[in-house]
Amino acid sequence: KKSILFILPTNGGEALTILAAVALGRMLPVTAPQILWINMVTAVTLALSLAFEAGEANLMRRRPRNSHEPLLTMFMLWRIVFVAVLMVIGTFGLFLWERLQGADLNTARTVAVNTLVIAEVFYLFNARFITASSLNRLGLFGNRYVLIAVSVVLLLQVLFTYLPLMQRFFGTANIDANAWLRIFGFGVFLFLLVELEKNLLRRQHKGQPSNTA
Repeated sequence: KKSILFILPTNGGEALTILAAVALGRMLPVTAPQILWINMVTAVTLALSLAFEAGEANLMRRRPRNSHEPLLTMFMLWRIVFVAVLMVIGTFGLFLWERLQGADLNTARTVAVNTLVIAEVFYLFNARFITASSLNRLGLFGNRYVLIAVSVVLLLQVLFTYLPLMQRFFGTANIDANAWLRIFGFGVFLFLLVELEKNLLRRQHKGQPSNTA
């Protein structure tokens, strides 16, 4: 479930970003090779790190799972759509912001790609617990494989952005510190918004054992 709740919203965010651009008649914020790069980088790092998650503390207090319950419940569909839409807003929004500030197309697309990847990095910490809070030491530092994966992704994104060979292959361009601040600011915003959604869900089901804690 955790892997599904991570992979589907992130892939949905990528796809919806393209669809939004087409629907609005705008220039594509990311190209096909850049989408391929995002999928390769995140699939073998961020998504894989969730395979090393330990069992959660309240595992034995949960009700048995209904054998007839579908894998994609209404709650899971809601989370997938919720996160995917947030990623579209951030990615497309920062792309348009760069263009409005006079940035060339390659620079704006570099910001868009990094926004998608950094959003996935922050959402990975949300996905470590489906409804339990990740705003604690365990949630942020409890899985060393997640930290290794995040470190690898950040290094790869620096190379993707600034290495001349990568710029030639993927059409990227140098971006300044202010652009990075906006990118990471959106990542933090997405993380906190998903944590708020989880908090509201916990309050709604307070006192009831849950299969999604």
